[in-house]
Amino acid sequence: MRALIASGTGRYADPWHPFPTTSRLLGRTLSSAGFEVAIEDDVDAAMRALADVDLLVVNAGDPWRADIDASPPPDASVEGLAGALVRGIGVLAIHCAVSSLRDYPEWASAIGAMWIPGLSFHPSFGETAVTGIHLPDGLAVEDFVVDDERYCRLQRIGRSTRVAEFLGSDAVEPAAWIRQVGRSRIAVDVLGHDERSYESEGHLRLLAQLARWTVAGHT
Repeated sequence: MRALIASGTGRYADPWHPFPTTSRLLGRTLSSAGFEVAIEDDVDAAMRALADVDLLVVNAGDPWRADIDASPPPDASVEGLAGALVRGIGVLAIHCAVSSLRDYPEWASAIGAMWIPGLSFHPSFGETAVTGIHLPDGLAVEDFVVDDERYCRLQRIGRSTRVAEFLGSDAVEPAAWIRQVGRSRIAVDVLGHDERSYESEGHLRLLAQLARWTVAGHT
């Protein structure tokens, strides 16, 4: 199985997330899970290179921040993602991918949630207890502890199935969920702020399970 990690640089980079480091750690995790991994640090170029890709991993930031160039992506990139979703591709969206690819019309409805500036938030970074939820399709997520951020009050889009959750500032929030959009299987993991998140064996197991689930049935 071929996995392509779209790693944030340029307008998809930000001061808070070390994408080169976390993409490398993601690649190591996926390789251990049986994937042949490539990392593309031009996010828009990655969307034009999905023809032979089984799993697209998006580890990239918000391109609509006020301090960066807001030029839209090439039409070929937008159509590349749209076509991949139609034909059936596995997708794994990591952490701030819920605030990324805002110029791609299919993205928000595919992943099932988006970060809304001024509404969504996260408490201070720190130790986070994650509760796994046992589900069909071979997903049986164990409880674990991770040093990370807890995204809260994301805008939900459509229906998703939670596979893990944590306590936010005043309510239980999803840490990871899955959904199917047409022929594509989508998994979202809102953990993964920096390298400390990848020191948790429980989180690494969750990532591997989500990735395998998205490509189940691919040949």
